[in-house]
Amino acid sequence: MKFATRLQQLASEVVDQYGAMATPIYQTATFEQESADMHGAFDYSRSGNPTRKVLEDQVAALEGGAYGFAFASGMAATTAITRLLRPGDEILADWDVYGGTSRLFGSILERANIRVRYLDATDLQQVRDAINPATKLIFAESPTNPLLRILDLRGLGTIAKEAGLLFAVDNSTMSPYLQNPLELGAHVVMHSATKFLGGHSDTTGGILVANDEAIAKELRFVQNSEGTALGPLDCFLLLRGLKTLKLRMDAQQTNAMKIAEALTQNAKVQQVFFPGLATHARHELHAQQARGGGSVISFRASSPEEANRIAKDAQLFAIAVSFGSTHSTISVPHSMSHASVPAALREQRGLPLDLVRLSIGVEDVDDLLEDLSRTIG
Repeated sequence: MKFATRLQQLASEVVDQYGAMATPIYQTATFEQESADMHGAFDYSRSGNPTRKVLEDQVAALEGGAYGFAFASGMAATTAITRLLRPGDEILADWDVYGGTSRLFGSILERANIRVRYLDATDLQQVRDAINPATKLIFAESPTNPLLRILDLRGLGTIAKEAGLLFAVDNSTMSPYLQNPLELGAHVVMHSATKFLGGHSDTTGGILVANDEAIAKELRFVQNSEGTALGPLDCFLLLRGLKTLKLRMDAQQTNAMKIAEALTQNAKVQQVFFPGLATHARHELHAQQARGGGSVISFRASSPEEANRIAKDAQLFAIAVSFGSTHSTISVPHSMSHASVPAALREQRGLPLDLVRLSIGVEDVDDLLEDLSRTIG
């Protein structure tokens, strides 16, 4: 079946007894058992819930995986990946990762004696040379957030396989509709379901998908033991959002391409970052591993003050830290989504102070273009 059809056909063994067209919200903490020594499919919602099971199975199927796990947030999901490591282990991470991921890597993992080394993962030889006996995980995003750099996921997957390392990919900017990292060599794929999977800014969640049974067993143990699973109501909202994923992203991508092209023609815009543009440094590589440019665009204004002014003056773009919703948003990563990155690390990475990030929604593109033209000048 094509992707649009698969979105409507739930890929789960959980079947409602009354044939409900929408998966019911099993808003219960416990489930009655037949007897003290005979357990049913579900017993306690922290360990498993029918609504959550349907969501986990559905996203896993869309991502081309065998096992799915829904968490309370994208950060809870990312944290679960790090639980696969042990004290003394090391993570190699591309330097352009989400600010919350940097905070987790820098402030939390060091307490568990897990080291994180940042590098330019677009340089595969640099990744190879950085591997040492302590290295256990390569962690990457592509496109990255917020600079929308493109990493060679297949190449990184090959390196991980040759070295016997785990390879995890944050696929939040693309969603399963546009990119499937498991097919490119990833062992675990993470989604901030808050973004494109939900798509309506009304729920927070994270999803992990894996194919390896041993990895899945560990992730399931972590999810249950730490109690970080997503609640049934949020699972229901994500299932509802998923049904329109393709419709939303098709409209958002179409809008984003027109806006990115217009921004490249604006003399007051210093630089545009969007993998859908043929002028993007790694446009061809992105086209080989993804099926579209997405709908997140970044550009440089002339100064930090100008970036803040643009964000403030825009009327149709709400100032917000997230992306992927039906409505368009604008942010200044340096002082918003990536403010949690230590100042020294931000400076080392060269994150532009004048960078503006746009998440393009489904509004009429002419209205969005007019708003940006007026705002930027």
